[in-house]
Amino acid sequence: MLFISATFVLFFIVFFLLYWYVFNRNLKLQNLLILAGSYLFYAWWDWRFLFLLIGCSLLNYFLGIGIAKSNNEQHKRFLLWMGVLQGLGCLLFFKYYNFFIKSFISAVAAFNIKPDIHTLNIILPLGISFYTFKTLSYLLDIKSGKIKPTYDWVVFFSYIAFFPCVLSGPIDRPKTLIPQLEKKREFDYNQASDGMRQILWGLFKKIVIADNCASFADPIFAHYSTLPASSLLFGAFLFTIQVYADFSGYSDMAIGLSSLLGFKINLNFDSPFFAQNIADFWRRWHISLTSWLTDYIFTPLSIYFRDYGKAGLILAILLNFTLIGIWHGANWTFVLFGFINGLYFIPLILRGTINKKKKADKDGLLPSLSVFLNIAATFLLVMFTFVLFRADSVSQAFDYYRRLFSMSIFSSFEVTEKVNAITTLIAIFIMLAAEWLQRAKEHPLQIDFIKGFALRATIYFALIGYILSFSAIKNADFIYFKF
Repeated sequence: MLFISATFVLFFIVFFLLYWYVFNRNLKLQNLLILAGSYLFYAWWDWRFLFLLIGCSLLNYFLGIGIAKSNNEQHKRFLLWMGVLQGLGCLLFFKYYNFFIKSFISAVAAFNIKPDIHTLNIILPLGISFYTFKTLSYLLDIKSGKIKPTYDWVVFFSYIAFFPCVLSGPIDRPKTLIPQLEKKREFDYNQASDGMRQILWGLFKKIVIADNCASFADPIFAHYSTLPASSLLFGAFLFTIQVYADFSGYSDMAIGLSSLLGFKINLNFDSPFFAQNIADFWRRWHISLTSWLTDYIFTPLSIYFRDYGKAGLILAILLNFTLIGIWHGANWTFVLFGFINGLYFIPLILRGTINKKKKADKDGLLPSLSVFLNIAATFLLVMFTFVLFRADSVSQAFDYYRRLFSMSIFSSFEVTEKVNAITTLIAIFIMLAAEWLQRAKEHPLQIDFIKGFALRATIYFALIGYILSFSAIKNADFIYFKF
């Protein structure tokens, strides 16, 4: 049940009416509706994996209470590790089992050994990476004393399965979402209208930009060996834009839907293509994941390696970003994607500027030359690694790089469906221009400063017209569903 499908629109309209006009007087019933709706939404994809989601929720609900009640530190650690092993165990089995088996077979084949081990036909449960991180942060925060467990099972189960975010995030922290589930919610017109605008912006990015970028990038990556380097550069550019528009578009819709239900979900993207170095980029990109790993992985590692100075910090960064790569998928391309992004941090660490945030001309209509050059350089570094993100194998990625850095980079190339290509590039320009001009806002359609509803409505209807007129022939699944 995709956000952009007619089925979901019908589902959400019915859900919204029940939520605000039937169950709004009773918080318990309202939360039960959230839980029932979330389970229906998840089961629509494959009802069998709903039992895995419920099982994980049930176990971690009791583990959280057990950790809080125990006065024995060793017993607390035991309960914590039960939850960690369950969460990571499911993740490793469903997402990485075949990857480990194939890697092991390839490794021992060098010694002429052929083990009798076979891969399994495993279906990856949607959203497992996202809700696993939710359960882990819940137990870790209870163990560290940052939060207290909730004894309301409906609240906890709803927190894990909350349907706007269960499939592709944002990864809500328990201290953010659980308190909102525990208190009565009143309909707020301003919050709801802002949510509608954010949904519209997310639809524009997904339907007009991401899906149209895919229609050009996919053939380029599929036939890269027969194309000039200029085409490969164009393909890498379009895919980088596609990933951002696709994933941030989903996040915008998830946040907007949550706003319609009276919830405040944390920002997941903060104009990452205006970052001036790689550290700034990762502070702006997939914020809920990077902040999660910073708190639970990087910070403990940096403390553990602090006696080694900058070398220890570099090691912590490399391990952290390798994990970011692995989180994205069971392929060596993702491992290398994360590792290279970690390598990008080394010059910043050596110069001691890793934590220094560069100002991006907050009030300027156009960036200064130095800011523009920093932004362009950072974008090129990111685009370079997204070739790995898109490639099917490391060898294919390096072959793409080899062909990309050739003299044919200066040659011209033909683009099929030129009208669609032009409208897509115009849409990309609109997106980037709007995000630059509204970079101090949570999303570009926060335009209440424009006096007169007629002018604001013109902007909204122009976007709706763009969506209806220039949507891709085929809407692709959200990229991050596979992660």
